[in-house]
Amino acid sequence: MQEQVTLDRRLKQVVDFIPKGSVVADIGSDHAYVPCYLVQQGIVDRAIAGEVNRGPMEAAKAQVALIGATGNIDVRLGDGLAVLKEDEATCISICGMGGSLIRSILESGRDKLGAVERLVLQPNVDGQHVREWLLDAGFVLVAESIVEENDKVYEILVGERGTETCYSMDDTERMWQLMFGPYLLKTRPEAFKLKWGREADKLDYVLGQMAAGAQTEALIRKQEEFKTLRDKMREVSN
Repeated sequence: MQEQVTLDRRLKQVVDFIPKGSVVADIGSDHAYVPCYLVQQGIVDRAIAGEVNRGPMEAAKAQVALIGATGNIDVRLGDGLAVLKEDEATCISICGMGGSLIRSILESGRDKLGAVERLVLQPNVDGQHVREWLLDAGFVLVAESIVEENDKVYEILVGERGTETCYSMDDTERMWQLMFGPYLLKTRPEAFKLKWGREADKLDYVLGQMAAGAQTEALIRKQEEFKTLRDKMREVSN
């Protein structure tokens, strides 16, 4: 009997957003757990697992072989979307990286996005950078989720091609929506409140350190910016 792949809460939430029957490319695949789960559960027939380093790639190959899915999952060595051929994947998942790195991977691999219908992205930090890229690249943010696991909080962002917008036309409101997430701002689940309460605590500490320094004009301006940001974080986390 083949070993059944199980996922933690974070990755289970990610796979819940992957369309049935899609051709999935999981970039930075970490033992190919997501592709293996998708194939075992019959959600997809074909997947690609991309890894930039040889050690993780070999680990992914071993996992794929262990569940007997070498005919369904291609494990490839390469940087970001460079592992893909043009128009090969219809869904791309990128999980467990910083938002800036996810944005860089997508931007560098724009030529591989021609057939992509959905992006499922899980930034560990800086989700704002991912939302901004989706907006600039012609993808609509269609869903957001947030998960707390092992005392860490993870956002999952889902983008699809389109021209509609989920953002306000007001510049200030849109700025906050890009930072906190337009859907998460509406629902404010407990994990969301936890995340931004913690971020406000960090800014309180930074502000305390800044207040102890020589008060130059530039430093005073920066403190005012941080106070505005902290106050908004407190507001959304309550």
